Amino acid sequence: MGQPFQAANSLSASSAGPKAGLQGGSPGPTSFSKILIANRGEISLRIIRTLREMGIRSVAVYSDADRAALHVRKADEAAHIGPAPSSESYLNIERILDAARKHSVDAIHPGYGFLSENAAFAQACEDAGFVFIGPSPRSIALMGSKTEARRVAQSGGAPIVPGSDSDPVAFAREAGFPIMLKAVAGGGGKGMRRVDRMEDLQSAYDAASSEAERAFGDGRVYAEKLIENARHIEIQVFGDQHGQLVHLGERECSVQRRHQKVIEESPSALVSAMPGMRERMGEAALKAARAAGYYNAGTVEFLADNSGNFYFLEMNTRLQVEHPVTELVTGLDMVRLQIEVAAGAHLPFTQEQIALLGAAMECRIYAEDPANNFFPSPGRIEQLSEPAGPGVRVDSGIYPGWTVPLEYDPMLSKLIVWSDTREHAVERMLRALGEYHVGGIRSNIPLFRAILNDPAFRAGDLHTAYLDQLLQTKLDLNPAPSPEIARIAALVALKNAALKNAKAEQTEPAAQSHSRWLAAGREELLH
Repeated sequence: MGQPFQAANSLSASSAGPKAGLQGGSPGPTSFSKILIANRGEISLRIIRTLREMGIRSVAVYSDADRAALHVRKADEAAHIGPAPSSESYLNIERILDAARKHSVDAIHPGYGFLSENAAFAQACEDAGFVFIGPSPRSIALMGSKTEARRVAQSGGAPIVPGSDSDPVAFAREAGFPIMLKAVAGGGGKGMRRVDRMEDLQSAYDAASSEAERAFGDGRVYAEKLIENARHIEIQVFGDQHGQLVHLGERECSVQRRHQKVIEESPSALVSAMPGMRERMGEAALKAARAAGYYNAGTVEFLADNSGNFYFLEMNTRLQVEHPVTELVTGLDMVRLQIEVAAGAHLPFTQEQIALLGAAMECRIYAEDPANNFFPSPGRIEQLSEPAGPGVRVDSGIYPGWTVPLEYDPMLSKLIVWSDTREHAVERMLRALGEYHVGGIRSNIPLFRAILNDPAFRAGDLHTAYLDQLLQTKLDLNPAPSPEIARIAALVALKNAALKNAKAEQTEPAAQSHSRWLAAGREELLH
């Protein structure tokens, strides 16, 4: 696990795209002068920073709950789009388009979540005369439906998990248990249920359908054969509008809680240990993307077993939360590439020119208490100390004095590290976690310390049930004291020791043996 991911390890694939599209060199300047970001929090701020580097003005949007949010403060312009509920603000297409018109933007970047995989939104942007920074509405519609995406991937020759969108009872009888029920229009762990017995199928189906309806406005559910102890490995793909399509290697996302990713890393320990597996997975991802006529950033997700077999799971037609992991091992700015491709530029590299270096890892920092069943912990951030140093990146949307709202996903930030090997990346992440303190609320930072110190994680022995099993063991999930509290505790301990020694000197002066210089030094520390 300590072997470096060498720069010489290029990601060549035989079907990198039509030869006419393989044009190297600089993509040239973009034609955008102002872009609206239809999102909030850390991803909005992440996009703002790239826009500033490119000399493009940014327009943030915000709800009532986000008036004081950091992305609003950092943007060049900001537009209020409604009350706190997402349905009245960040999911309201007309209000976002009105803001775009009012601020005379050229393009709209959806970020991730909210409307980022909504084909109707992408189409509405185009109809209103704004460039949608992402794939075409057709590709989003094709790959946004999990069942349609399976058919598209299969038509392109990608291996798929056995499943059915018509009769889950008949499928369960034929395939056998366990099976997984999944929302057709979903993602992020919503509308998913594992079923182990026929007598539980109907209730699980009803629960999954109801949850999917609430989360996505679409209660359709399909069934898949559950591959137990599988690893979740995804391939980042990127295409331009001239036919060139490449992949940027894999990310392993097997550390999950309730089907939601917790830690992501690149390269995958399994893929690195399996000769040719990266190339085969990349080829399968490109087939699926090409079958959908895909361009811009996208991620093809697979389930894999420890023998190197893998199966298409779904495609996310947007920038992923974990995109910084790929950025660190490739040296690319994926948001810049998205913007340039949306402006009509060619990708500035071919498949053969892409090389990966080192190992990167991301921890998703949430406002939740892992010692109390991950209960949400909204509230005011009283203190904030973020890690820094070599190979450390923090994509954050918080600051001291800001109140974490109840209305949205409780992600505070993403902590990403890079080093030359996986082993060194783990050590660097532990060091960075030790420097991270969020005062006033609880966070899941203690969980990451427990995971990264677990021997199975260190060995790269992962699967999608790994974290659930780890949480059944006795873990210390209490937060470490803040640096300020630790300093005070050390001073109090020194003071108590000095008082104890002074008392001993008064009662037993003949037994004095410690250095007066040491005692004087301690006293000086305490004053």
